[in-house]
Amino acid sequence: MMKAIKILLVDDDLKNSMLLKRFIETEGYEVTYANNGRIGLETYKEIHPDLILLDINMPELDGFETARIIRQTDKRVIIFFLTDRTDKIDRLRGFSLKGNDYIPKPFYPEELIAKINERFESRIIDQEMEYILGNTSFRPNLASVTYNGETHSLSVRQTEILQMLAENLGKVVERDHILEQIWGDANYSNTLALNVQITYLRRILKDPSISITNIKKKGYVLSISA
Repeated sequence: MMKAIKILLVDDDLKNSMLLKRFIETEGYEVTYANNGRIGLETYKEIHPDLILLDINMPELDGFETARIIRQTDKRVIIFFLTDRTDKIDRLRGFSLKGNDYIPKPFYPEELIAKINERFESRIIDQEMEYILGNTSFRPNLASVTYNGETHSLSVRQTEILQMLAENLGKVVERDHILEQIWGDANYSNTLALNVQITYLRRILKDPSISITNIKKKGYVLSISA
C-alpha cells in the first residue's frame, strides 16, 4: 500500500480524536486534525486529502454541511461520516451527500482501519513497477522519486499525475483527462489544484533532463532530454 495517503480528521472531540489520529498514523497514513467544520473546510482546501473522516455534530459548521460544500467541487475525495446519529433519516442524508461510508460511534479503531485499507486497496501496485526517467527512478508503489541518491516522497495525487505522464512519455496528456481521472471533475477549482500539483512536481523532479511542459489549451507533456 502506498504510504503517502492523506487523511483529514474533522471532529470536535479532541481527546478521542488525538487517540484515533495516533492509531491511524501508526498504520502509515498522514493525518491532519481539525476541531470543527469551518476549520475542516479550510484545511481541506489547503491539503487536498484523499479521505475525510467527518463527524456530524460539530459547532460552526456541521458535518453534513461541510460535506455538501466539498461535494460541490470534489466528487472524488472519499468521505466517511463518523457519528452517534444512527437514525435512518440521518444515514440516508449522509449517503445523499455522496458519503462513501457511515460509521456509527462508538467503533473499534481496528474496524475503521480495515475500512480505510479496503478503500485504498485499488491503489496497490506491483512492487517491481519502476519508471526510469532520465537519471531519475520513479516508483509509484512507494510514492517516491530518487535522483542522485536522494529520495523524495510524493502525495497520492502527485504520484497519480506523474504516472499518467510517465505512461505517455513524450505525448500530450489532456488536462481534462487528468482532471476527470484524478479529481473526478474538470471544474475551475480542480484545474487550479492541478496547476499547484504540477508546480510541486517540477520542484521535486530535480533531474535537469526531465521537463513537464504545459501545452496551452491542451494539457501537459513529460519529456526527457538527451
